[in-house]
Amino acid sequence: MQVLLLGGHGKVALHLTPLLLKRAWNVTSVVRNPDHESEILALGKGLKGKVNVLISSLEDVKSAGDAQKIIDTVSPDYVVWSAGAGGKGGPNSTIAIDQEAAKHFLTASFATKGITKFLMVSYLGSRKTQPTWMPDDQWAGIVRMNSEILPTYAKAKQEADEYMTALAAQRKRDPSAGHFQAINLRPGILTEEPATRKVELGITANGRGSVTREDVAIVADELLARADTEGWLDLVNGEEEISEAVERVAREKVDAVAGEDVEGMVKRFFG
Repeated sequence: MQVLLLGGHGKVALHLTPLLLKRAWNVTSVVRNPDHESEILALGKGLKGKVNVLISSLEDVKSAGDAQKIIDTVSPDYVVWSAGAGGKGGPNSTIAIDQEAAKHFLTASFATKGITKFLMVSYLGSRKTQPTWMPDDQWAGIVRMNSEILPTYAKAKQEADEYMTALAAQRKRDPSAGHFQAINLRPGILTEEPATRKVELGITANGRGSVTREDVAIVADELLARADTEGWLDLVNGEEEISEAVERVAREKVDAVAGEDVEGMVKRFFG
């Protein structure tokens, strides 16, 4: 398998890359800064898969055509979006990368024959409606984060997530469209600690919970390795072993999009 990893020098991506290579998958890691190339290439030492680095700024992706050029260069089977402005460059960069470039890659990926999976790393609070399983105090924390602390980031992530959800819903209605896994992995507050390998995955009442970046990568790797994972999957550290949690959400078809207006998303983007 060939994986296109966007945002390859991000901390989650740096944990994810060797996990994918251990599966004998090849990874093309897209980074902006050429100084990071040697660090990423070193991640492949002694592993079965091959890692390549593509130097490209996602802020320069202004259309689906721009995204398509990168996709055509790599010819991936799977696409992973683990990119973001990270608060650098102000609101304009956040909108350009987290929202617009993400949408352009989604458009191109869904339209490209041969791509069968797109995993988006989003965040747990990227939603408009309080879910039935979340207490008022936890939801209030998310609302404050989205409206007062990181409003531009929240807007950008919601737009990209809803676009992805609308594309996936639309594709399912097309009997001629092939199987496609649209996986929206939604971690809580990210931490630097080593992996615990224990999580709450799928739906969690812990709206302000945290999760290690390494655990996010391990979950992403296991989700990508299966043919039956899709939808919105919230993620915080918890008590369930990761492999068991992934098996459960796949078996039970857990989707944290519940309560959101998916039909409204489809109408907004596609009329």
